[in-house]
Amino acid sequence: MNRFLYGILLSSVAGMATSLGAIPFLFFRKGVNEKFIDALLGMAAGIMLAASAFSLVAPSIELGGLLRFAFGFFLGAILVDLMDKYSPHEHFLKGHEGAELKRLSKIWLFVIAITIHNLPEGMAVGVSAFSDQALNIAFAIGAQNIPEGAAVAAALLNAGYSIKISFFVSFLTGLVEIFGGLLGAGIVSISQSLLPYMMAFAGGAMIFVISDEVIPETHLRGNERLSTYFLIIGFFLMAALDVALG
Repeated sequence: MNRFLYGILLSSVAGMATSLGAIPFLFFRKGVNEKFIDALLGMAAGIMLAASAFSLVAPSIELGGLLRFAFGFFLGAILVDLMDKYSPHEHFLKGHEGAELKRLSKIWLFVIAITIHNLPEGMAVGVSAFSDQALNIAFAIGAQNIPEGAAVAAALLNAGYSIKISFFVSFLTGLVEIFGGLLGAGIVSISQSLLPYMMAFAGGAMIFVISDEVIPETHLRGNERLSTYFLIIGFFLMAALDVALG
């Protein structure tokens, strides 16, 4: 299969995994325990962190050397930082309490936040289609999207949104990753020499998101230790998978 199409296919499968995590919440009529949300996000962060280290950072250095890696890595982190700083959004869990959140117009603030959060993940899958890390990355992103999709749906339900809207926003999370995969695969398809730069770029972007968005979200409600242990569990599971897949 053409590598470009392969990247889009993998990012589509990985992105749609968010809907799997949100499906159980179609049957919820009440709010969800916040410890459960933080545990899910902690596990997602651990999986993302291991995937970044083993399947993006290490291969990038191996393929292109430290200088190429450094250029792409810092560029990825800085670009996501600028998107986060200058886009009019709210973090998808922070500060969402009160009756005003029932307004449907607020949904677009969530969509923008989710776009910032998930675009690098889709790029990582699309870029990896041109390397031997494709299945590792796609599986890792898909695996962490399941608890992340569940956490997003649960958080929206707790904020007062309907079940349908909560599921729809979780679905949009995955949809955004398809666009990320299209972008990442498209750039690398222009020139294979860009692969180490783009792997480093995706790694830097994902690690920035983990530190700036995901981990702080899990430390807001007094569940730091629980979420940290689940981060460790997620990291271990992804490390074991990386070994198993070679």
